[in-house]
Amino acid sequence: MNEVYEFLKSCGTYFLATDDNGQPRVRPFGTVNIFEGKLYIQTGKSKNVSKQIQKNARVEVCASKGPEWIRVEGELVRDDRREPKVDMLEHYPDLKKMYSADDENTEVLYFKNATATFYSFTAAPKVVKF
Repeated sequence: MNEVYEFLKSCGTYFLATDDNGQPRVRPFGTVNIFEGKLYIQTGKSKNVSKQIQKNARVEVCASKGPEWIRVEGELVRDDRREPKVDMLEHYPDLKKMYSADDENTEVLYFKNATATFYSFTAAPKVVKF
C-alpha cells in the first residue's frame, strides 16, 4: 500500500471515478494520506462525489506519471472520527481555508478491499491488494 501512496502522491493529481445512477463520473483529486495503516482520500460531504460514494462505495482511481500509470479499484468507507480528519488537514494545510476537522462538511474516506495495478509500456503489470 505504501507504494500505491507514493505513486499517487508523486502524481499530484489523480482521477476518481464514481457511479451516478449508471453514469460514470470522473473528476480530479489531489489528497491521499496513510492513517492507521489505511489509504485515505478527502472531500466534502456537500459535494455530489460524496453523495455518489455513499450510494455506491465502489470506485476507481487512475493516475499517470510519464510512461507509467496506476488503477486502484475498491470501496471507500467514510471515517467520521476527528483524528483522521486532523491528520489529513495537517498533510494538506492549504485545505484548512475550506475545511476543518470540526465542521460538518469535511469527509475522509479510506479504501477497503482495494486492488491497485501498476502499468507500464515497458513492464508487465504489478498487482497490489490492500
